[in-house]
Amino acid sequence: MDVSQYLDIFIDETNEHIQALSDNIMALEQEPENKDTINEIFRAAHSLKGMAGTMGFKRMQHLTHDMENVFSEVRNDTVKVDSNLIDILFKCLDAVEGYLETVKATSDEGTEDNAALIKMLNDVLDGNSGGGSSDDSADEAPATAEASEPAAAADDAAGSEDPNGTNHFLALKLDDEGLGKLRSAVEDDGLNLYGMTVHIQKDCLLKAARAFLVFKALEDYGEILIYDPSSQDIEDEKFDLGFSVIFASESEDTEAIKASVMAVSEIEKVDLLAVTVEQYEKAAEAEEAAPAPAAEAAEPEVSAAPAPATAAAPAPAAESASTPAAKKAANKPVTTRTVRVDLEKLDALMNQVSELIIAKNSLVSISSSSENTSGGLDTQSWQSQIEYLERITTNLHESVMKVRMVPIESTVNKFPRMIRDLSRKLGKPMNLVMTGEETELDRTVVDQLGDPLQHLLRNSADHGIESPEERRAAGKPEEGTIFLNAFQEGNNVIIQVGDDGGGINTEKVKAKAIERGMVTPEEAENLSQKEIIDFLFMPSFSMAKTITDISGRGVGLDVVKSNIEALGGNVEVKSTLGQGSTFTVRLPLTLAIIQALMVEIRDEKYAIALGSIQIIEDISIEDIKYVEAKEVVHLRGSVIPIIRLDQLLDFEPLDNEPSNLTVVVVKKGDLQAGLVVDNLIGQQEIVIKSLGKVIDNNKLISGATILGDGEVAMILDVNALM
Repeated sequence: MDVSQYLDIFIDETNEHIQALSDNIMALEQEPENKDTINEIFRAAHSLKGMAGTMGFKRMQHLTHDMENVFSEVRNDTVKVDSNLIDILFKCLDAVEGYLETVKATSDEGTEDNAALIKMLNDVLDGNSGGGSSDDSADEAPATAEASEPAAAADDAAGSEDPNGTNHFLALKLDDEGLGKLRSAVEDDGLNLYGMTVHIQKDCLLKAARAFLVFKALEDYGEILIYDPSSQDIEDEKFDLGFSVIFASESEDTEAIKASVMAVSEIEKVDLLAVTVEQYEKAAEAEEAAPAPAAEAAEPEVSAAPAPATAAAPAPAAESASTPAAKKAANKPVTTRTVRVDLEKLDALMNQVSELIIAKNSLVSISSSSENTSGGLDTQSWQSQIEYLERITTNLHESVMKVRMVPIESTVNKFPRMIRDLSRKLGKPMNLVMTGEETELDRTVVDQLGDPLQHLLRNSADHGIESPEERRAAGKPEEGTIFLNAFQEGNNVIIQVGDDGGGINTEKVKAKAIERGMVTPEEAENLSQKEIIDFLFMPSFSMAKTITDISGRGVGLDVVKSNIEALGGNVEVKSTLGQGSTFTVRLPLTLAIIQALMVEIRDEKYAIALGSIQIIEDISIEDIKYVEAKEVVHLRGSVIPIIRLDQLLDFEPLDNEPSNLTVVVVKKGDLQAGLVVDNLIGQQEIVIKSLGKVIDNNKLISGATILGDGEVAMILDVNALM
């Protein structure tokens, strides 16, 4: 039976069962005798086992079957719940999640048997509580290493195509265009060619950000010519834990190049060798000339037969072993783009669609009547139906928006487990308190919210919460508190992430900024607390004394800020030394349809999101003053900087400047600015259309919209303007 058609459902339901298991195991740790929780865990494990078996994922089925056996014994009171068992169960859950990620990527569960975990579970059933597993696995490790050495050697000999393998760049197959780039760099520019494979740590949160920093480091030495995978795939994080490049450089100091890449945090290893154009030309020629014999020639090396007499025998086995790999390569990644919708919302949507059909029929009827009568169109009836249609489309829009909205619960539910693990790893007792998980956001926003929030929480755990000794000395309870609050405020959702830790020491931040040459000591004296804290969001700025694998060192907050601003939001920080810090993330409810103010600059139309606008003022040119050579205006007790959009967008200056300016005052967090426009058109409901990569380098434009007359208007990004 072909079960591939059920893969999307399997992925969705497995995600739910994994989350349910995680929540219930957390609860079980607090209440080991709670029978209801134990029964819930047993049912979820049983469901996972059945689903994996139905889909033919035998390894996943085996692991969940053994988990179910343990839960059965816990339910029968023959196995007692302790912290060691909880740790084993969480490791099993991580393994199940690993299977699921492999299924998403390849439609197959992979080849990982998780034998060590299964042994731990069996040890628990045998009464060993998993305690002996470390020694056993330690004993097994050398054997495993020995077994893997011939395979690794064979991979190197055959030119392994594993993107995470050692010196993967040597196995790259270049087309004529790629070879042309290499020849040009060597023959025309006289540069040296280097191949590099970069391996990222397994627990890295923001792989694309690390890759970007690697590219930036390499660009100091030369130009990157070849990316594998493509630069777009790397930017979209469509790679595992390794990527390769070929770059050209004048430098011959490979150690310096390697050191600059290794300086990027969360980089596990770097393979770097000088390469030649001839290497890749020969590989291309060999592949074109005789791909089949080349494959056959590689087989004896891979099989590594112990005796000449049996050399031919492994060939069929090797051939059959490659079949699943070929099958896996052919499978496409599975992406689930589903939203679960309340039936009431669908009923409301259906009712509005039926009203839309009635309105359409009424308009058709009026149009037909006007054609059959000499009196022409009944203007009053027509206008009435247009108003009715406008009312229906507005309601329809609201209903569709409600269908797209999902609670942020799906994103934040994984955080209690993460904080529990960090608490044990860092040796700091801490507790996560979450409120407002039911707050709803557009699905597109929720999908991209997980990583920034995860980083902020890890940052609070690592840098915010003090050690138990420091907390006792400060008169605080030993257990630190991290909080995540979400609530709706107008057309925005506010998410606050904070802690009751030591807060941000602005004097140390200031000293670090002076040390790095970002400000002079004289300038630093006049900085406000907010301006000092803003240094933390600068690229590569770090206060960490030692590099850890838990929170961002010099790139984290910068990436968080850019990710949130890409969603049309912003991040603010408030901190009190000795009492803690709070990061406030402000996000729009939806990225699809917004209310906007349409403005005109010369003869072009632009849209400004209404949620960003505070007030519109008509200002005399004489009221504009200068502060540090920049135009400002004094309004209601506030000094507001003036931004002339015509200059920013490279319009030709007017021959005669008007005596009065129309200024749209916008706000981003605590910041305000006055945008000078030529004319105001009015408020409109606009549909946001992405510009894709067309003008991706222009941060002032966040998208475009199509107006009623078919004209295209650009949407200004207020966050980028300020």
